[in-house]
Amino acid sequence: MRLVDTADVAGKRVFVRVDFNVPLADGKVTDDTRIRAALPTITWLLEQEARLIVASHLGRPSGTGHEEKHSLGPAARTLGEILDCDVQLISEVTGKSALAASLALQGGQIMMIENLRFDARETKNCPEFAAELAALADIYVNDAFGTAHRAHSSTAAIAEILPCYAGFLLAREVEVLSDMLTDPRRPFVAILGGSKVSDKIKVIDTLLDTVDTLLIGGGMCFTLLAACGKSVGLSLCEHDWLERTSAMLEKAEEKGVKLLLPLDVVVADEISAGVKTLTCSIDEIPDDKIGLDIGPATAKLFAHEIASAATVFWNGPMGVFELAPFADGTRQVAHAVAENGTATTVIGGGDSVAAIKKFGYEDKVTFISTGGGASIELIEGKPLPGIEALRKGAQRS
Repeated sequence: MRLVDTADVAGKRVFVRVDFNVPLADGKVTDDTRIRAALPTITWLLEQEARLIVASHLGRPSGTGHEEKHSLGPAARTLGEILDCDVQLISEVTGKSALAASLALQGGQIMMIENLRFDARETKNCPEFAAELAALADIYVNDAFGTAHRAHSSTAAIAEILPCYAGFLLAREVEVLSDMLTDPRRPFVAILGGSKVSDKIKVIDTLLDTVDTLLIGGGMCFTLLAACGKSVGLSLCEHDWLERTSAMLEKAEEKGVKLLLPLDVVVADEISAGVKTLTCSIDEIPDDKIGLDIGPATAKLFAHEIASAATVFWNGPMGVFELAPFADGTRQVAHAVAENGTATTVIGGGDSVAAIKKFGYEDKVTFISTGGGASIELIEGKPLPGIEALRKGAQRS
């Protein structure tokens, strides 16, 4: 990929695809992390006197036109406040007014078009829609790593039309995650959680070729425990994945990877904030209880492994951390990751990012990925359409 700082952008209209799919409440952005993540690319372009057209999606609109609850207005206002400048929001996605506004931009000015997904053609990677987007600009920059795993008009097809470059954020995401897999500092400890082992099976396969230690918690651990012959009560268990999970455990043994499962878990009758909990050994999970967090002995074991690591990758919470009775396992893991000040610590998007922020450790880790699905697919070894489009574009030039 060609990096944006190799482009001659002065006076040029530059279409920047960002990921401003941010949470909103009462018409305001409640978490501006993704907006701030794109600032290095945006500010560099403005400093170079580029004429900037910013584009993103937000939420899942129907694709039949404007929907106020999915408008990028709050994101445009927040970006303007951060940059201390006016960010004009164009009510159209493409069309005469959007084109006229792009042509009227002066060097160092910025505008934003409305939610790309207001037009159903965006998610269909439609060449005609991509051509309409491309008409707004002279150069294309993709800085939306969070959507790089989607072959959409603004992430793939447009790169076949305009000279294309990677933004600083996207390039950094690819660099950090790729280097972690190909040349990690050792010991390399990976922590995986989340609900289903079926969602992470390919990630586990990839990591078993690279890591020294793999720690598994969250709902997915119960399928692995069942594969080891444990009774898991009413806990989430994907019985149709037991054979595949057993093969994965065998691979870990063959590779010499230390794969650690919980020693104890926190169980309850139901998933609710006020429910009574019980901590029990994995050999004593009651038949009528649901496992909803790792227990204190497991948290201590995991923290010990994390403390000795030189590289840490974390994706997925250890339990239902959104509820206080089941948050402590995830909190303890987050604390252990943050306390290892000598390791390269990478948080792999999704709920892990929400957890590290909830417990106040976001400033104590090396890198937080902005792409949940994209980061997972990159680790799985899948080609990401947004990345491939930039690579092909570089080869054409």
